[in-house]
Amino acid sequence: MFSIAVIGAGYWGPNLIRNFRSNPAWDLVAVCDLDEQRARKVVGSRSTVEVETSVERLLARDDIDAVAIATPARTHAPLALAAFEAGKHVLVEKPLADNAETAALMVSAADAAGKVLMIDHTFCYTSAVQRIRDVIAAGELGEVLYVDSTRINLGLVQPDVDVFWDLAPHDLSILDFILPGGLRPETVTASGADPLGAGKACVGYLTLPLGNGGIAHINVNWLSPTKIRQMVIGGSRRTLVWDDMNPAQRISIHDRGVDLRTQAADAARREAVTVSYRMGDVVVPALKETEALAGVATEFAAAIEAGRAPQTDGRSGLRVLSVLEAASASLASGGPVRTDGATVADRELVA
Repeated sequence: MFSIAVIGAGYWGPNLIRNFRSNPAWDLVAVCDLDEQRARKVVGSRSTVEVETSVERLLARDDIDAVAIATPARTHAPLALAAFEAGKHVLVEKPLADNAETAALMVSAADAAGKVLMIDHTFCYTSAVQRIRDVIAAGELGEVLYVDSTRINLGLVQPDVDVFWDLAPHDLSILDFILPGGLRPETVTASGADPLGAGKACVGYLTLPLGNGGIAHINVNWLSPTKIRQMVIGGSRRTLVWDDMNPAQRISIHDRGVDLRTQAADAARREAVTVSYRMGDVVVPALKETEALAGVATEFAAAIEAGRAPQTDGRSGLRVLSVLEAASASLASGGPVRTDGATVADRELVA
């Protein structure tokens, strides 16, 4: 059992507190928040979990192995860097930081300290996304040719970020998790609209070329009267459909698709294309419904114990941030932006 403290008892902190409290791999020692009463309310009056109001005092304690940070994004880097200096492992609520350059410092600091840096990409620990990753890794879909992701609803227009930064991190983190080699597009193209006059994109489309000539497309929208959470992953052998709004059939795997064959049409060896359609079975795998955050807590402990990178490590968070920043640059320039998926300094506008 490892000991942990949660920093931040606001919106997401209580969820982390509840899961670390109930996980057999963890002993929740303390909760730290500037608002002592808020922290005490989350902890409960009969709890043995201590309440701290000073991060410095918390990190100085030698009975804490790790901290989970659930504070505003601009504070993630200073808190994580201080935690590494104090010899603690770190779990950070998404996004990893408020910009990719600062996130890169966090990754470097974790490596230098020999500590685990994990990002809470919660969707990656759902049974559905775990199954999708296994299916792709096993080659059941064949080569991934396209991904079409839709995340739309009648949502709250955020005061500080556009619809890309609000909704797309979920889809980007999932793509980084399920695609072999992670999310490493050479270019990012974003187009958005602001029909409300909110001063930021409220509807957006993000296009990411895949390395094999395929493509990933993400649609995010705050204005839709219907809520859709769907991802279609087309492979050379099969196609997988994930509908997160359908608990009875979250995943279906379709043995259906298009096969193209070329043949010599005449003596000049002009090629004719023969199109054939596969109309096979549809398989709906059974999924065990478990809370994703419980998986996050378990994976954090397992990574520390094994001395390995977690499934969603700091580099994963950095890749997602890099794509988001490239999307913002694309919106500003009106065209595709080149990115290496990891750094900001080498990014340049595509001529």
